[in-house]
Amino acid sequence: MNVTKVNLETVCGITSKLPENLMPEFVFAGKSNVGKSSLINALMNRKSYARTSAQPGKTQTINFYNINERLYFVDLPGYGYAKVSQELRAKWGKMIERYLKRSAQLKRIFLLVDIRHEPSENDRDMYDWIVHNGFLPVVIATKLDKINRSQAAKQCKLVRQALGMPKEGILIPFSAETKQGREEIWQIIEEELPKEE
Repeated sequence: MNVTKVNLETVCGITSKLPENLMPEFVFAGKSNVGKSSLINALMNRKSYARTSAQPGKTQTINFYNINERLYFVDLPGYGYAKVSQELRAKWGKMIERYLKRSAQLKRIFLLVDIRHEPSENDRDMYDWIVHNGFLPVVIATKLDKINRSQAAKQCKLVRQALGMPKEGILIPFSAETKQGREEIWQIIEEELPKEE
């Protein structure tokens, strides 16, 4: 898709009312510093529209990006960051759960994991929780450019096994540097969109 228009339309904090959007929503989840903002920027063809941060745990809101007046990217707060209090983490969890259960427009959930490491307990919990909520997430293995090409297949297999992904589960290796994987992600998104008149 040629992205011509991007607008950060809604930012929801813990107590905010969630928007009742009328266009399809595509959710991005992942632990802090897995490269979520970099992925969203790469998909939107923008350098730094989604705020990237050297400080993990920066996204503490659910951010709704309106893309081309056709769909929304929904950026969830990063999870698993140690410096966030247990109480705040529990509130984020409730906020995210409320969104997943109530959104009438949610089409796909993309779960980001770092291709260099075996998925953490937090990653596995998030994967299981998404499945428990009735979705099969598309797993995006980020930071592909940080490993040798020869390691990619082995690392993808490791991710699949650690998360307990079924055979039909989709895993896309991705690099924000080279944009490898970008087209495959857009293809999945476009399959869920209503056809343009």
